[in-house]
Amino acid sequence: MDLIEGVGESSSPPRTVPSFGGYDIRNDVYNRLVEAGNQDFGSNTQLWQVLDSHFNSLPSSYALDINMDRVDDVLLHHKLLTLAKDSDNQLVFNVRLVETFGIRADTNNEEQVTSVLSTSMHCTDEKDSNKGIKSSQHRTLEIDFEPCSKLGDLNLDVKRNSTVKEMAKFDELFPERQEPVLVHEVIFSTVDKPKLLSQLSALLSDIGLNIREAHVFSTTDGYSLDVFVVDGWPVEDINDLHEAVDKAIRRSERSRSGSSHSQPAAVAQTKPGDWDIDVRALMINEKIATGSCADLFRGTYCGQDVAVKVLRSEHLNKTLEDEFAHEVNILREVQHRNVVRFIGSCTKSPNLCIVTEFMPGGSLYEYLHKKHTKIELSQLVKFAIDVCSGMEYLHQSNIIHRDLKAANLLMDAESVVKVADFGVARFQNQGGEMTAETGTYRWMAPEVINHLPYDHKADVFSFAIVLWELVTAKVPYDTMTPLQAALGVRQGLRPDIPKDAPPKLVELMQKCWEASPSKRPSFSEIKIELEKILEESRVSPEAPVDS
Repeated sequence: MDLIEGVGESSSPPRTVPSFGGYDIRNDVYNRLVEAGNQDFGSNTQLWQVLDSHFNSLPSSYALDINMDRVDDVLLHHKLLTLAKDSDNQLVFNVRLVETFGIRADTNNEEQVTSVLSTSMHCTDEKDSNKGIKSSQHRTLEIDFEPCSKLGDLNLDVKRNSTVKEMAKFDELFPERQEPVLVHEVIFSTVDKPKLLSQLSALLSDIGLNIREAHVFSTTDGYSLDVFVVDGWPVEDINDLHEAVDKAIRRSERSRSGSSHSQPAAVAQTKPGDWDIDVRALMINEKIATGSCADLFRGTYCGQDVAVKVLRSEHLNKTLEDEFAHEVNILREVQHRNVVRFIGSCTKSPNLCIVTEFMPGGSLYEYLHKKHTKIELSQLVKFAIDVCSGMEYLHQSNIIHRDLKAANLLMDAESVVKVADFGVARFQNQGGEMTAETGTYRWMAPEVINHLPYDHKADVFSFAIVLWELVTAKVPYDTMTPLQAALGVRQGLRPDIPKDAPPKLVELMQKCWEASPSKRPSFSEIKIELEKILEESRVSPEAPVDS
């Protein structure tokens, strides 16, 4: 099946505070703080400067979601960010009770702020630095949320739509998800870094907390503000919870620093459990696709839109479980702009699932066959370069994809193409041989069809067929059955080339589908040729490629 699977965190671009009809939320926050008594700053002028700087450093959605009944939370967030900046490489956090049996708690005297050294913290997934959420302490359990619009969707009982049956099925798979009684809030602030969100969520899970919501913000100067709404702490008193969070951070430090000495840069030796997600923080929405032994869902995890590949338990066997383990092992190794981003997995059989970033642009196959517009040559070549970049990275990491085709190439919201679906991908063993007939017949290299030893050049052959797909927007060998096509390829058959196809692209695809693997170029060489074609297309009139 076609698995929809990033980009690391980075400082966000400068923001402007939204204004509607002349209304500037900073004015309202400022006025209410002045009315309440400005005790934290020497003058109202200083207060205004602080607010202006604070709002400008955060996403515009942060301002839109401020609850005006609790404007003092703005100062709390500012305080945490300031402490994080004043404490180099330290993690600052705040703990408080926000709800008790569905009633908002009085938190005026129940806050603690602390900083803990965390220079060795690493993480396992990436957050969307532009995702803005309403402050968690202002939510109540009874509020209905807009579907897929806020991280409040992580409240597992409030979403009601056409996917109820699918959600019920998922509940059967993961019955440990429960409705909370006491709800606490933990806010973290530290230097923004890749995969921070997953590390923090794993830290909270380590002390038995269930994440109901995760509110994620990144500042323009490279810091994070992460608000977690959690349940699972059995008492209202926050002192013990504060201590538990503190200890969990220190355990994480010791674990990371200890392993770094014994296993430098040995990601492959990471235990699968280190990548396990907290399924209680996973929200399952509509089904996207169905495969022979797995279903693909759209959902949210800790505030991110995600795709969830769930293996159907009735089809599980030793072979499928081994393939699942291979896929997880490969996904956790890769991180590239043109490779779908792995977020985590559940590796506890029979509840096996893989969570990846959601790709709203769909597959390149869908784009080619449903767009029904003429694709400019430059756009076509850009797509090809994206694929080349991802495949070049995989081959440099000794990974062979083995099922490269347009259906397994996915597009993000910016039309960046990423290589996806690593269900049959494998690490290339040095000194070993691959002979298994793996992939999809219409894209399969002749040496694979013939069960001969093959290597990464089999992916280059498949890329040639992808390039042909981009030029023609057709299914290769569409007048043949898959088996007929495979038999033809063994005998030297290749797809028909349109007369109006760009000559240099034709020349390149013919090099890539050479019968002899040794005659095929590498992806690094292919990318150089494509970049030349792209540059030439920019300085000369383009003929649109009909798709």
